[in-house]
Amino acid sequence: MASALFAETDLTERAARRGIVITPSTPTIGAEISGVDLDAPLSDGEAEIIRDAWLSRKVIFFRDQDISHESHLRLGRMFGELEGHPVIPHVEGHPHILIIRGVEGVTPTPETIEPFKAFNKWHTDVTFRERPSIASILRMRLMPAQGGDTMWADTAAAWTGLPQAVKDRIANLDAEHDIVRSFGGRVTEERRAQLARDFPAVRHPVVRTHPETGEKILYVNHTFTSRILDIPAEESDQLLRLLFDRIKVPEYQVRFRWTPNAIGIWDNRSTQHYAVGDYWPQDRVLERVTVSGDVVTR
Repeated sequence: MASALFAETDLTERAARRGIVITPSTPTIGAEISGVDLDAPLSDGEAEIIRDAWLSRKVIFFRDQDISHESHLRLGRMFGELEGHPVIPHVEGHPHILIIRGVEGVTPTPETIEPFKAFNKWHTDVTFRERPSIASILRMRLMPAQGGDTMWADTAAAWTGLPQAVKDRIANLDAEHDIVRSFGGRVTEERRAQLARDFPAVRHPVVRTHPETGEKILYVNHTFTSRILDIPAEESDQLLRLLFDRIKVPEYQVRFRWTPNAIGIWDNRSTQHYAVGDYWPQDRVLERVTVSGDVVTR
């Protein structure tokens, strides 16, 4: 803990020398960053500070950033190669900028609003891929007068907080992640079959190691994880219920209240997030750039 605190103090001091202010959102996760213009090319020093804050705080926020599509893409490429999505629509002419309404393909309507509110929306993006994305850059475009917050949970903290007996049981287990579990009920039968062919279920460790920080991370999520493999189905169901519930612990979370042109950037390897569906009948539209991922390792 002392070394982590020292690292954050060093980061804060380095940022301050460049006129950048990093303000932690909670003791555990999240930080707001000011003093930088994301619509302009970043210097190497600014980029390093932003990336270090992203790794340390897991999700970072910027306000009043009226960036162009080109700047949004440039910011994403600071973290790696960009990718699209097989289901979510994109901005015309920009296949790497996704249009986010609702969550994981569900847009609130008079018919969907009650199930949308009740659905457990905690998830890590695209874990149905062999290489799930490492980062996303989400920009608010159209926000409701009230509601529509987004929450993030620190999945390294969730792992740390588990009872030792549970840690021992899951440490070497794998789980199946399946695109059809989330998107299968929201597309035609023909499209569902095509998704299953294009993205067959994949196997990831239940507990992964972050390739840059070395942290152990709880790596199952309600949206895409269908079962824990190589154990009885009843035990898989019991363990997944327990692990999904750990993400709901408030001490592991940050809740961000959006403002016009706010931006959130999160480490998709060490977080889950939840789009709060409380804003109907108003609309909520964001744009997301997603960074291609790395292999999930134990």
